Amino acid sequence: MTDTAAWDTYSKQNPERRPVNAAGETTWFNWTQYPDHGPGAEILNITPGANVLDLGCGKAGNLAHLATLGAHPVGVDISTAQIEAAEARWPGSKLELHQENATHFLAESEEQFDAVFSVFGAAWFTDPAALLPAVHHRLRPGGVFAFSQRPPVEGCYGCQASYITHSNDEDPLVVKRWDYEPDQWKGLLETHGFTTATARVVPAPPGPKKIGTLLVRAQG
Repeated sequence: MTDTAAWDTYSKQNPERRPVNAAGETTWFNWTQYPDHGPGAEILNITPGANVLDLGCGKAGNLAHLATLGAHPVGVDISTAQIEAAEARWPGSKLELHQENATHFLAESEEQFDAVFSVFGAAWFTDPAALLPAVHHRLRPGGVFAFSQRPPVEGCYGCQASYITHSNDEDPLVVKRWDYEPDQWKGLLETHGFTTATARVVPAPPGPKKIGTLLVRAQG
């Protein structure tokens, strides 16, 4: 199975974003795996007219919110099913969506971006040795690159395997992800030319689940 098939399978399993959040808003930005928790779009320093790229945009809920802030929202996802779901969910949001591998898109695009972000997306599932220089090349000077994902399991760093269940009668689909501690991410970003890099774990909200969210931010 290709990565495209794996992420198409994931798309069908992943539920749609809620019609409204706890505050009654129809669009919102969420970095974490928990609803109504953590920081929002302010991490990206968005201003009206900003050119913003989401790597691994999924069903594009975060991107649709940035459109309401006046940004020009561009999304890339390797999954055709995810792109089709995004187009169906946000028909009036003027999202520019591309079904493409993230590094291929960055290499082929001639656009410059004020912000590039990834929420449990391509920044987690792409070799940083390939992705980070490609992002830096497309980011305007002083622009923001930010991404979130689960923190690493202690002692399990670098390329790891993630499993996507296909069916009870078939083996799970396998995709690669890259896990590092916060200080390691800072070092990788600085090696590839980023500045003011920060990386921290946002604690989980009160409740039985204790795994927080790794949030990384840097400037080009």
